[in-house]
Amino acid sequence: MLERSIFPLTKLRARVCSALLIGVSSLVAGQTSHAQNSQADAHAVQSSPSPGGMSTAGAHAPVLDNQKRPITAGGFVDKGPIVFRDVAAEAGLTVWQHTMGTPEKKFILETVGSGVALLDYDNDGWLDIYLVNGSTYDAISGKCTPPHAALFHNNHDGTFTNVGAQAGVTNDRWGFGAAVGDYDNDGWPDIYVSNFGKNRLYHNNHDGTFTDVADKAGVTLGNWSAGASFGDYDGDGRLDLFVPGYVHYDLEHPPLPASKEVASASCQFRGVDVMCGPRGLKGEKDHLFHNNGDGTFTDVSEKAGVSDPNAYYGLTAVFADLNNDGKVDLAVANDSTPNYLYLNKGDGTFEDASYVSGYALNENGRETASMGIAVGDYRNDGLLDLYNTVFSDDYNPLYRNDGNASFTDFSYQLGIAEVTIPFLGWGTGFLDYDNDGWQDLFVANGHVYPAVDSSAWGTTFAQRPLLFHNLKGQKFEVVPAVNRTGLAAVITGRGAAFGDLFNDGKMDVVINQLEGPPVLLRNLSPEKNHWLGIKLIGGTSSPRDAVGTAVYLRANGVRRRGDVLSGGSYASSNDQRIHFGLGESTKIDDLEIHWPSRVVEHFPSLSVDRFYVIKEGKGIIPSAYDKPTQSVAPK
Repeated sequence: MLERSIFPLTKLRARVCSALLIGVSSLVAGQTSHAQNSQADAHAVQSSPSPGGMSTAGAHAPVLDNQKRPITAGGFVDKGPIVFRDVAAEAGLTVWQHTMGTPEKKFILETVGSGVALLDYDNDGWLDIYLVNGSTYDAISGKCTPPHAALFHNNHDGTFTNVGAQAGVTNDRWGFGAAVGDYDNDGWPDIYVSNFGKNRLYHNNHDGTFTDVADKAGVTLGNWSAGASFGDYDGDGRLDLFVPGYVHYDLEHPPLPASKEVASASCQFRGVDVMCGPRGLKGEKDHLFHNNGDGTFTDVSEKAGVSDPNAYYGLTAVFADLNNDGKVDLAVANDSTPNYLYLNKGDGTFEDASYVSGYALNENGRETASMGIAVGDYRNDGLLDLYNTVFSDDYNPLYRNDGNASFTDFSYQLGIAEVTIPFLGWGTGFLDYDNDGWQDLFVANGHVYPAVDSSAWGTTFAQRPLLFHNLKGQKFEVVPAVNRTGLAAVITGRGAAFGDLFNDGKMDVVINQLEGPPVLLRNLSPEKNHWLGIKLIGGTSSPRDAVGTAVYLRANGVRRRGDVLSGGSYASSNDQRIHFGLGESTKIDDLEIHWPSRVVEHFPSLSVDRFYVIKEGKGIIPSAYDKPTQSVAPK
């Protein structure tokens, strides 16, 4: 909860030794300088340490709007840009609901919710939606029918149909995460589902159905797995799989205060009894599975140096090339323990650069309760930056990539730290919502303690999302939450995935709520900027779905970067088509593709406001996107 770990300063950069986090009493009034922030922890009300909960910066003063509502469920305005509208009901998604444990949320197993994946499972050119479900104690014990995961097929007209049962992907286990990757290079996306209990690997049968092959493949594991990621770490053209472990959990012996499962006599947050964990509980180790190319995987975690001997509480992982050497590295968001950053050495092993890179801790030298990871190039400098969502009473850190995977926590300088302190963040992503050519930031929020609704802490169980507009890489500004729009939706957000669901060139958001229906935020941004979408198909030496590919687009003197990734956000998987906002540019000077095979290809003079399909070594190929009807206008 509030316990802090002290690490030797020799393991930290000198820049990490700043003072503690600012209080949030001035959140509504406006920005404060970074120099003021370094002294502002005197405004925070510090609680006594406890090993039985989450890592935070301390208890901060409530932040209320002008109607005396907590800012997490208030602060709305009547006028402003309408960016998103929740169209989940009219799209047909609200026939399904997430279920996890009991409303009281007595144990941590019931609180962290589940992810969502966007994928074109039937290769028709339209994104479909896979929503992971949780479970209940009665379902696990066989006393009732378990909740089902959903696969919503895109009907191409703005609506979706749940075909999860017909497709064979309902999971029926206590589910947490979903990662998408074509692990057998057959041209069809597969789905890895991480559970409490055995995990599933759903192989795509090319006919609208899937088969769970996890047992045969050797990737079932057991106990509690979290947000996985596919990536070709050894460059053999086949996707490997990394699965972080969270908490070691025993249903027969749940973590009760003063029990042998909990390293403390009480579990409290701000003096109120709450569920225990993750601190004080036993963790689960992480696993890296090497793809053998025959439908099976081999656990190479220890050999590769990513086995997590500390058994930290891993929640989300993502493979991405963070030092631009053509090899995918690995970032892991750990809850209440230092984050991991592993650099790919190119010989089948990784170097643990967590501390030296600056990613293990925030700028104050503290570990955070990290939930999700956003990966993107917010400065258009060709370097991938990292953004983590964390627990309430702490700020979400944005780690600026200064080159060679050297990161600086730059959150306060960018103006996006203080506003996040009352919120508890989960799914997150960089997305250019207005197509101005600069990647913005979205955060889905929601608390884990129902008791916050009866407290005076200035936060709420259900919370509104946050959207930060990128001011050309120099600052971010909060986009106002206009009443009755998507940014004013007060929800228990967990997993979030980002993609163009309507093929109209605008990035949408799907959020999997805890104990609620899904949210589909359709992008209605009024800006008329141009865009380009790219679907990539790898050749014989790259993964077929091109995961791990970096793409650079040059237009009007600006060079932008997009990457094909699997996993990330919070236990979720995004649209694997590359999306570029172009601003007012109507001419593309060059599209430069760096394939995982190390082949580099250039495509100049492409048209704008459309999708292309590009195959490695074959160039632009005919596709469904060549038809002018491949989009759905908002109603």
